[in-house]
Amino acid sequence: MDIIVVGSVALDTIHTPVTSHRELLGGSASYFSLAATHFTKVGTVAVVGDDFPAEHVDLLRSRDVDLSGFSKESGTTFRWEGRYASDPNQRTTILTELGVFQDFHPVLPDQYLDCQALFLANIDPKLQLEVLANAGDTDLVAVDTMNFWIEGQPEIVRQVIAKSDLLIINDEETQLLTGLTDPVRAAEKILSMGPEVIVVKKGAHGACALGPWGWTLFPAYPVNSAQDPTGAGDSYAGGLLGYLAGKDWRNRDRFAEGMAVATAMASLVVEQFGVGSIRDNRQQELRERVAYLQRATAFDIPQW
Repeated sequence: MDIIVVGSVALDTIHTPVTSHRELLGGSASYFSLAATHFTKVGTVAVVGDDFPAEHVDLLRSRDVDLSGFSKESGTTFRWEGRYASDPNQRTTILTELGVFQDFHPVLPDQYLDCQALFLANIDPKLQLEVLANAGDTDLVAVDTMNFWIEGQPEIVRQVIAKSDLLIINDEETQLLTGLTDPVRAAEKILSMGPEVIVVKKGAHGACALGPWGWTLFPAYPVNSAQDPTGAGDSYAGGLLGYLAGKDWRNRDRFAEGMAVATAMASLVVEQFGVGSIRDNRQQELRERVAYLQRATAFDIPQW
């Protein structure tokens, strides 16, 4: 297996000022997997309840997501409901029902060991440590976290970060993790905690990465009609790792290519609700958007 993702598969209900969509396929593992399968083979470790719609399982299988680590337990599937304001960066959580996800203890099947890349999505950091203890030899371990875990279990989060190669985080979380408001100093401090590269997501303002080569900066792809930002970060991670799996991700040029792909992937996701825009293969559109980013950021050094 090329990439393993350990995370949530959920049913999302999303409200905006103009419409609502109920019981959509959601969760970090769903978005990541559908994004990453544009480039490589993905195995998913997650749990759902016996109420999980068969159509969603069929969709994942239709994209060749390996579900050997996907379990169905007696009970209800993790559900999340949220409302976005006119500014899609402003989100209010209405409901979170963990269901069977509350007792989730991920187990990696034997065929998932020694994969090329492992993505630990936003789950309890204690579970992330459990996976790392049993994951075998992996070239690239990438980790996501969120403010809930940083505030509630900061020491365990730091243990996970110390064992990671790549940390994917947003700018607010860098401040929580370090206590520093200066984003540059915060990223530098996090890099000293153990990872080789840190990617800082900045939503509609793009993303930046700090690695052994220094800084790499990317604007967001300009989207005219953003509908739903849910899952954009996990899709970004899926595009990034999907592209980098099996490549020399420590090379600055390869990593920059991955960031361009990830930026294009996230721009696709926000244009439709749920996973609607990445449920099918979108290779051609991704290539066009990556080419646009290359043109938009290219310039000659001024002479004076």
